[in-house]
Order: sequence, then C-alpha cells, then structure tokens
Amino acid sequence: MIAVTKINGERIIINAELIRTVESTPDTVIKLVNGDSFMVAETMEQVVELAVEYGRSLRTLLAPT
Repeated sequence: MIAVTKINGERIIINAELIRTVESTPDTVIKLVNGDSFMVAETMEQVVELAVEYGRSLRTLLAPT
C-alpha cells in the first residue's frame, strides 16, 4: 500500500499491486486494474518510487532467514 495525496489535499492509500499505469498529463493520474483512476499531487516519479519501495518492503518480509 502506498500513501498519496489527491489534488484536493485528501490523503488516500492505494494498493500498489493494483496500479496499471501512472501518467503525467501534466497532472499525475494513477489508473488501477479495476478502471478506477486518481489524480494525485505527487509526481509520476514519486509514485513509481513509492511503488518500488513498497515492493522492496514485501521482498524483505518474505526473505528467507
């Protein structure tokens, strides 16, 4: 899950595993696999970094000890 800010200032949590695309039009739009889309204040690069960090955190949790 990643935390992002909608254009109206509302903070929301999005399941990063459901992200289909992230576009910069010039506002950043996150489109999910279910067809929902969200316009957010973060840049496209920031959203990608949040999603990458989320994936890394999952791999850390699942790493063998």
